[in-house]
Amino acid sequence: MEPLTEREIRASFVNCSKGDAKRLSLPTDLADRPWDDLDFLGWSDPGAPGRAYLVVPEEQGPAGVALRYETSGPRRSQMCTICSTTHTNGGVVLMTARKAGEAGRRGNSTGTYICDDLACSLYARRKKTPAMGRAYRDDFDPETRIVQIQENVTAFLARIRG
Repeated sequence: MEPLTEREIRASFVNCSKGDAKRLSLPTDLADRPWDDLDFLGWSDPGAPGRAYLVVPEEQGPAGVALRYETSGPRRSQMCTICSTTHTNGGVVLMTARKAGEAGRRGNSTGTYICDDLACSLYARRKKTPAMGRAYRDDFDPETRIVQIQENVTAFLARIRG
């Protein structure tokens, strides 16, 4: 993934208003992100528990989505639907996104189970391992898992767009 600027990130959001995109907290470590190892930029808002954001590179430019998730609940083993990493004792949450356009204004949303630290790209490349667990389908090579992440995050984005 190519590095993104604050302006590109804020302009990319498809499921929130320009005002909401202008007010959201961006990661403070953009310059230090491992951009070459990312299939998407993902971060949680430290000032707003239960809010997270994804920015996915696309041919026509980045597409960002605002997400929400529960910060409490059962802490059990689950598998991320984006990267197929299994986390024990939590580590995967159901993140929901308001749909884009009229559907979103009517209150429609969609969701997916995803690593709560949004580090799917690093798990796939074996640059990060889940706490007290191991990656599901460890026998898959990183290239196969990278393709899986790209397909799954693109499909999630398509559901958000309707």
